[in-house]
Formats: sequence, structure tokens, C-alpha cells
Amino acid sequence: MAARATASGTISFGLVSIPVKLYTATSSKDVHFNMLHQTDKGRLKQQYVCSVCGEKVERDDTVKGYEFARGQYVVISDEELGALERKSDRSIEIEEFVPIEQVDPVYFEKSNLLGPDKGGQKAYRLLNRAMLAAGKVAIGRFSTRGRQQLVLIRPVENGLMMHGLYYADEVRSFDDVEFGDAVELKQGELDLAGQLISQLSSPRFEPAKYEDDYRRELVAALERKSAGEAIAAPAPAEEREQIIDLVAALKRSLGERPERAPLKVVRERKPAKAKGKKEPGRPARSGSR
Repeated sequence: MAARATASGTISFGLVSIPVKLYTATSSKDVHFNMLHQTDKGRLKQQYVCSVCGEKVERDDTVKGYEFARGQYVVISDEELGALERKSDRSIEIEEFVPIEQVDPVYFEKSNLLGPDKGGQKAYRLLNRAMLAAGKVAIGRFSTRGRQQLVLIRPVENGLMMHGLYYADEVRSFDDVEFGDAVELKQGELDLAGQLISQLSSPRFEPAKYEDDYRRELVAALERKSAGEAIAAPAPAEEREQIIDLVAALKRSLGERPERAPLKVVRERKPAKAKGKKEPGRPARSGSR
């Protein structure tokens, strides 16, 4: 089934405008649970309770507040927020082209697929081909939901992909990370680490060969439990031996790689019936078959 566009927009650079459609590029496969009432298994609803008076508050009686000091808030209305919002015409204004190698992956927030909208096929294909030939990606601003989001447009095969980016002041640095005392690495340790990296290296990243084992086992266990089976915890995995000697740890790593124990599901057994007693409503059997 063809993907459904979530929105439309326009890529602009210079005097060129390209109408495009936005499609969701990813979808989480995490298993989600609902909170239920333990007594009757009814689904629970979220409520707002005031931390001052303890009363239940309906959504219509809520306002937005910004905490400018501990326990002190300034209230702002929807009208005041609207006055501060930027245009939301879904335009994507390209500001510069840069090599993709110059963009640290830590800035990537989310991804969307861009497809050509009506009348924009030729300009869309032209931008894709020109960016591939130049080996560049585009940095721009996407005007949506009252704000301007920093984005990166990347050519991929015959299409364009848009990645939302964090602003510089939203990305943390290592300045606040404690590295401990300075250490000195020996050449032998570097050589062994290099051998381990070489042993585990692949020519390219192939995401299809990776699977979420936990999610697969969890879904299988839930399906079996819904059919009357019980989930049994697996035997605790053996703790990995703590090797203090770094060289010894590298040598062991080059020789063997531990595997994780899978989740086990066992069939729930019914308690055995007492001998000589018959079940209510059923006649007792006598004699041999």
C-alpha cells in the first residue's frame, strides 16, 4: 500500500521553488502497555490534580505557565503565544550546502521522506541529481507549527530525505563529562585493540541484519500467554568474568564472544486431580479402555 503524505511544503533556494510532500520515514516498533485497574482490568484515564488544593482539575480549567523561578510561574495565554509564533507556511528555505561529513550525527533529531508534489517532479529530480553530483547536503529552516526548525536535506538514490536538526545550544559537549585521571596507553594495547576492531569490521552498515530480539521474544511470549501459557523467567545468565588486565581482556575478546540467553516460555500445567475423586457434573469412569 502506498504511503500517505502527512503534510505538503515547498523547498526554496535562489529563485527555485519545489512543491513537495512529507512522509514519515520511521515508525517505532516498541511494545506499549496500557495501565489497567487490577480489580476489573478496566483501562485507566489520566487526570489532572492540583498540587496546592488537591482538587481534580478539568482540562478547560487549565492554563499554560512558565516556571521562571522555583515555584513561581508566569501565565501566558494562547493568544499571547500566537502573537509570538512565526509563519507556518511549511516552506523549507535552503540557506547553504555543506559536505555531509561535516555534520555530526549528534545533531540529528528525526527524519522525513520528501516526495515531489504536483508540478514539481522535474525540479525535484534536478535538485537530487545536482546534490549527488556535488556531494553536498542542504541546511535550511522549515517553517511549521509556529516555529522554524533547523533541517538538513539529503539526496538518497532518486529521492530527498529531510532530517530535523537540534540547534547548537541544544547539544551538550564533553566539557561537563568527568574523565577521571589521565591514563597512558601502551603500543601493545593499541595493537590488540586494532586487531579486535579489524576482526569485527564490515565493509558497510547493513541494518536489515539486526533485529530487536527482546521485542520479538516479548511479542511471542505475550501471544502465547493470551493462548493460555505462562511466561517463565529464564535462568540467570552467568556473570561475565571481570578481567582487570586490559591486555588479557583484549586477548579473550579476540578469541570468544558471549551470547545472550533467550527468553523461555513454558506451558502452564493444571494441578493433578486427586485419585478416586470425580469431577462435578461428570460420571466417574470405571474399568479399562
